[in-house]
Amino acid sequence: MASYHLSVKTVKRSAGRSATAAAAYRSGSVIACDREGRVHDYSAKGGVAESFIVAPADAPSWAQDRAALWNAAEARETRRNSVTAREWELALPSEISDAERAAIARDFAQALVDRYGVAADVAIHAPHREGDQRNHHAHVLTTTRALGAEGLGAKTRILDAAQTGGAEIEEMRAFWGQLQNRALERAGVDERVDHRSLEAQRAVALERGDALSAEALDRVPEVKLGPAANAMERREMRAAEAEGRDYVPVTERGARVHAARQARAFFAEMRERLEMARDAYGIAREQGEGRVGAGLAALRAAVGKDGVGRELGEGDDTGDLRDRLATILGKDREHRQARRGQQVNERLADLLGREQDAREHPDLGEERAKERNRNIGLERDDGFEL
Repeated sequence: MASYHLSVKTVKRSAGRSATAAAAYRSGSVIACDREGRVHDYSAKGGVAESFIVAPADAPSWAQDRAALWNAAEARETRRNSVTAREWELALPSEISDAERAAIARDFAQALVDRYGVAADVAIHAPHREGDQRNHHAHVLTTTRALGAEGLGAKTRILDAAQTGGAEIEEMRAFWGQLQNRALERAGVDERVDHRSLEAQRAVALERGDALSAEALDRVPEVKLGPAANAMERREMRAAEAEGRDYVPVTERGARVHAARQARAFFAEMRERLEMARDAYGIAREQGEGRVGAGLAALRAAVGKDGVGRELGEGDDTGDLRDRLATILGKDREHRQARRGQQVNERLADLLGREQDAREHPDLGEERAKERNRNIGLERDDGFEL
């Protein structure tokens, strides 16, 4: 499932960091830092799929040399608490190709260069061999000063100021979402990402009456594990697999991430079942089934997933799912009742009740069947809606 992530951090001397070290580590290369008088050698680091520099058209040729660029950035700052670089960390869609991931990372870096006049050093990282194999991501280090023909010039204050920095970053967050969604569309993938907060997305879902999406978004954001917790969780995953037992997170952050991922998987499964129910209802109606038969086919599809030979109440965990579906549909009914009247789940419940009565009292069922036949054409068939 495609997910959105963009974070912005700064490389500060006050935190004991340097732009030269950050660039060497992200790119898996060797940079001798003139200011520190030390060599940052990360050439043995694996997982760097590709790295490149994007600079303004009038930038001097040395800007394409990683060591020269970041030594210049360090030399330009004279204060002990200077910010020498800005880092944009991007999650790359696993659903697209390596070439497409590199292309959209380059497009994002080019947008930063065009908008702020800075140089951007891009490093694309492949998933860790022992971690989540969908975790393709990119690190984009940008200078904190504009780069022109004469070298590094004025600070990019628009990103530093409290009045403008937040708005600028939000603009870039939206742009990054657009780049990913275009790439997903080109790849023929239905999934889309959304740069907005979960709270904002949930409010929009409720406004359009999409109770299922709103319910799925009613969760806390997934936290970042960090290197130490990530290593502990990977060790526990390997141990659980080797011992043939279920994986149970060993850190608080790991538990939060695991719970969030389980919730996302659950709602993805639920949405799939509901979409199958909608399709089953439509197909049944097209084939001449009445509302009772179509409704039953839809419910069987939702509960049984394959919709073949599975009665309500049978199969694994269908009870919990059925209760959850009823809750979601009930919320949806409350939201839209004022303008839509009686909803599909109410009609299906009524029809299911009538069918049960017909089985227990054949005469009553026959009479009701005659009544339905008399009323054909008097009501509009809204189809199976969720």
